[in-house]
Amino acid sequence: MYVDLPKKMYYGIGEVADAFDVNSSLIRFWEKEFDILKPKKNAKGNRKFTKDDIKNLELIYHLVKERGFTLEGAKVHLKEQRQQALDSFDIIRKLNNIKAQLIKIKEQL
Repeated sequence: MYVDLPKKMYYGIGEVADAFDVNSSLIRFWEKEFDILKPKKNAKGNRKFTKDDIKNLELIYHLVKERGFTLEGAKVHLKEQRQQALDSFDIIRKLNNIKAQLIKIKEQL
């Protein structure tokens, strides 16, 4: 999944949930389950996600929703092979980006 968000320093949970096409409650649940997610909270307690948080959410989404990992399996995978998972996910994301660009070029021809 490629998440297309405007370039900002912080994103609200609603924006993030819409970008992933999931409920805000799932984002909050993943925040509790995965310790790599640490969004900042303002004085009111509203979550503010950074680009690193979005990248981690993309990785979690990829493992759980696209590759079919259980939550426990995803946690173990991230704990034991986090860097390898990040590297693989970065490659997949770049290839999907290239694919999308090529499809767009093909449609313009």
